[in-house]
Amino acid sequence: MLDRSGFSPGEIDGMAGSNFLKAVSAFQKSRGLDVSGLLDEATAERLHKDAGDVPAVVTYVLTDADIAGPFQPDIPSDLVEQSKLEMLGYRNPLEALAEEFHASPNLLKTLNEHQTFATAGEQVVVPNVVSTKVTEIAKDTKTKPTQNTKAAQTTQSRNQAAAAGIRIVVTKRSSDLAVEDESGRVLFYAPVTTGSSHDPLPIGNWKVTVVQQMPAFHYNPELFWDANPTHSKATIRPGPNNPVGVAWIDLTKEHYGIHGTPEPSTVGHTQSHGCVRMTNWDVLRVLEWAKPGTLVVFQ
Repeated sequence: MLDRSGFSPGEIDGMAGSNFLKAVSAFQKSRGLDVSGLLDEATAERLHKDAGDVPAVVTYVLTDADIAGPFQPDIPSDLVEQSKLEMLGYRNPLEALAEEFHASPNLLKTLNEHQTFATAGEQVVVPNVVSTKVTEIAKDTKTKPTQNTKAAQTTQSRNQAAAAGIRIVVTKRSSDLAVEDESGRVLFYAPVTTGSSHDPLPIGNWKVTVVQQMPAFHYNPELFWDANPTHSKATIRPGPNNPVGVAWIDLTKEHYGIHGTPEPSTVGHTQSHGCVRMTNWDVLRVLEWAKPGTLVVFQ
């Protein structure tokens, strides 16, 4: 219900972890409820209303396309080794299905104990989320990235973004992102990972310059404090398991952006190399508002 209401708990894992509690608190604050972080009766009632009063889970039937791939079962952790792969697609149908329904693979296996996730026609229980079509976007990992290039930016597009009064606010202390309108109303909320002591979040006001779906990742070891000293520059092909996931939102702060991730379970829990990392499905939702010229506040 939080996910459907635009207050993402990140990866839905069936547990009341820190991302879930923060999403509940953000929802309560936005709706004028007592902010406790607890799913009390008043909060549950409002969530039901905002989510459309629909079932929390639904049955989904696997299709031929769900199990057809192409898949990439063996993805090395070494970035230079990743650059040798033809694609950075999903490892298997279960991983793809989990992303489509914003869930952890373990949760899907728990909900569907006797299913293989490998046969068309299988019926599986999944969270009833609003689809961001992440698997559809990721299907053809060899497709040239779609983007709004700097050359294509116009004064009109920048002014339209500014006139809309939209701003994207990333807060370091709480590891979250909120899309706000000009009155401060939260339009979307999600957990993020925001940097480390080696690569702290660059506090300040920035703007969106370029938006890409299915970006390649240009690895430069000089920008990574923990890079292997034998590494050289490398380009990693697009795909949902690419280091920046299915989307990259470039900023006026050089080398920094907001992007997806191949490891949704780590969002909000681990450190990054300075950029703002989200689940693939959440960063796709942010693209609704992230246009060239949109204000991005790191605080």
